[in-house]
Amino acid sequence: MIRIAIAEDNDSLARAIHEKLELFEEEIEVAFRACDGRELQEMLAGDHTPNVILMDIEMPVMDGITATEIIREKYPQIKIIMLTVFDDEERIFNSIQAGANGYLLKEEPPDKIYEGIKMILEGGAPMSPVIAAKSLQLLRDPSRIEKREEDPEIKLSKRETEVLAQLSSGLNYKEIAENLFISPFTVRKHIENIYKILHVNSKMQAVNKAQKYKLI
Repeated sequence: MIRIAIAEDNDSLARAIHEKLELFEEEIEVAFRACDGRELQEMLAGDHTPNVILMDIEMPVMDGITATEIIREKYPQIKIIMLTVFDDEERIFNSIQAGANGYLLKEEPPDKIYEGIKMILEGGAPMSPVIAAKSLQLLRDPSRIEKREEDPEIKLSKRETEVLAQLSSGLNYKEIAENLFISPFTVRKHIENIYKILHVNSKMQAVNKAQKYKLI
């Protein structure tokens, strides 16, 4: 039995995904559904037996790309398929960088999602055709993403810069809080602000962009 976790904030879309998977109930079992990346982590802490996560990208509290990066570090045995409506190059690029094993569009019929789940467990990388084509374009010319980035005048506060520097050293929220004599909640708010200012979705992207523009 293949155990699946679903990360999807939209109730109707979550039901639609569940109904697609129910067609293969003899082989697939839905372990649980989370409404955002943070809730998904909490559920995995209590039950990290799912084989595959079907991960939405745009979710409140914590998006799917950030959640993917964290979960891939904690639970490398769990495969992650981004299941989303977005097919733009930047999200594809960021998802792959974060560690996603596959990328399917929600419009895919049930049999394609089932085939993608089976493929990923056999070591493959399932992708919707349009995603595969754009991924090949990115491989041929990775500067496509960089070219679209403007050279922004990024302004971080002194405290945000300190938090980002600590983050780049691999420290967690608690360790940063202790070093800077602030609360973990305050650290989290600073990091959320840093993500907004830098227009990124994950720690890795924030550190890379900060280093690129010599912010740290």
